[in-house]
Amino acid sequence: MNKLYIGNVSAEACEEDFETIFEQWKIPHCGQFLVKTGYAFVDCPDDKAAMKAIDILSGKVELHGKVLDVDYSVPKRLRSCKLQIRNIPPHMQWEVLDGMLAQYGTVESCEQVNTDTETAVVNVRYAAKDQTRLAMEKLNGSMMENYALKVSYIPDETAAPEGPSAGGRRGFNARGPPRSGSPGLGARPKVQSDIPLRILVPTQFVGAIIGKEGATIRNITKQTHSKIDIHRKENAGAAEKPITIHSTPEGCSNACTTIMDIMQKEAVDTKFTEEIPLKILAHNNFVGRLIGKEGRNLKKIEQDTGTKITISPLQDLTLYNPERTITVKGSVEQCLRAEEEVMKKVRESYDSDMAAMNLQSNLIPGLNLNALGLFPSGAPGMGPSMSSIPPPGAHGGCSSFGCSPYGGEGPFWASMLSASSHCTNAFCAHQGHPESETVHLFIPALAVGAIIGKQGQHIKQLSHFAGASIKIAPGEGVDCKQRMVIIIGPPEAQFKAQCRIFSKLKEENFFGPKEEVKLEAHIKVPSFAAGRVIGKGGKTVNELQNLTCAEVVVPRDQTPDENDMVVVKIIGHFFACQLAQRKIQEILAQVRRQQQPKPTSGAQPPQPRRK
Repeated sequence: MNKLYIGNVSAEACEEDFETIFEQWKIPHCGQFLVKTGYAFVDCPDDKAAMKAIDILSGKVELHGKVLDVDYSVPKRLRSCKLQIRNIPPHMQWEVLDGMLAQYGTVESCEQVNTDTETAVVNVRYAAKDQTRLAMEKLNGSMMENYALKVSYIPDETAAPEGPSAGGRRGFNARGPPRSGSPGLGARPKVQSDIPLRILVPTQFVGAIIGKEGATIRNITKQTHSKIDIHRKENAGAAEKPITIHSTPEGCSNACTTIMDIMQKEAVDTKFTEEIPLKILAHNNFVGRLIGKEGRNLKKIEQDTGTKITISPLQDLTLYNPERTITVKGSVEQCLRAEEEVMKKVRESYDSDMAAMNLQSNLIPGLNLNALGLFPSGAPGMGPSMSSIPPPGAHGGCSSFGCSPYGGEGPFWASMLSASSHCTNAFCAHQGHPESETVHLFIPALAVGAIIGKQGQHIKQLSHFAGASIKIAPGEGVDCKQRMVIIIGPPEAQFKAQCRIFSKLKEENFFGPKEEVKLEAHIKVPSFAAGRVIGKGGKTVNELQNLTCAEVVVPRDQTPDENDMVVVKIIGHFFACQLAQRKIQEILAQVRRQQQPKPTSGAQPPQPRRK
């Protein structure tokens, strides 16, 4: 993805002209410029250099009376379903971006790209070429909060070749393997599937950590068997710089220990008197479980390690910054013990989510978890250990809470499609199409305005994004503390809609920083099937609760409604709630199959008429 096409080139232009322009704007390039009549090509060393050239030169720099048009050089055979969208307002919320992208088709993945620009950049994959083409036409040059979006095709290495020849064009040798920074490969070698350790260090200590000609950082890397990235160019002028450490948990902790020791020594040598806390970066999706109910997990870590731990507020989160800063104060030894405990909790949360996602993909055949906003999709500096690592049993990686959590240039935990094309669950109709379900989700009454949004814009976008009908029922009385959200749609739509509602409540602080979002959902089941959900002596419902970690209640002595249906209550965090809903639908599917009339023994299937 580093080859550039330069269009609208004057016939007078020559290679030296382009050399001068790139040198003037300090844009690195590899090899010579290939200048043709009206256009030219050049290779850049990496994606950042390519993006810099596009942002600085395209439509802005003139050569011999013509304004240059600079973009990625993408062969037609690789122009499939992938786009790069640049110049996105830095404070845009994910849900707004997702809603905008969903207007033009099904978004399979949406991954943030690490750049040096103030604005955000994302790589987007649509489900079909025509959707990609429409998004390209509609979004390129469109204004968003006074920012003009810039949209380009990027190579889709998974695109099927359109012609019969696989060996390249006539007269040309076939191209070699993709470059290390291309979408076909991870940006960095995989160390293992653990998430990286991300820390913030004062900018004045970065030089000491790197050492003369990089000797110190190479030594740390060698001793700790880790891959360490120091993001010096991020947040120019900032007082702190992020460092990403890829290794085993032990390797990450050892590298962190060495870095802390170097900073302490440098502080003494430079007479730096301020305290140097350990600052760990963690994606917001893991922080609730790190804190624990009523702050118990965090308090225990503080007590066990003798440290004081604070976490940055939710208000600091933006599209460009999905991470929270965990500040640990204490002696170096205490801080390092706390790092081990904090990252242990984060990794446990990650493993739990991966397992749950794997279950979801199996329970909902065809479910695409990309672009749901469930997980981080490549926060700045994240390595392949998150966003490009496939969950157990899945092929590829998946993007999203898609909605990402962390990784390389591949789709974030890319497409989590079920391996089976046969649909046997309750939501599958006889032709394989998902049946619509109705779920009543109860939210705090004060949160209704946030879910609806200004002039109803948020709930409209959410409904469009999820592909579900979403309505909020009137409150029962003036002092009601909860309101019922009625969600109607197939399983994937339910997953998307409920996910966004859970996320919105956390973002808008309707649950405290030390609380995990737990909501109550109601689904209706036929009264004759309620006993199957409960099981003999409550066995089934108990197993259901143990498996999903949700509280499942089938109230006794219910009076069935006019359709002979009764309510099952499910209480829990998002994944627990989803898993319980799916398992209950599986039980209902079994009941329905058993109720289907069996063909009589003498009945013969109709024979096709012979011609």
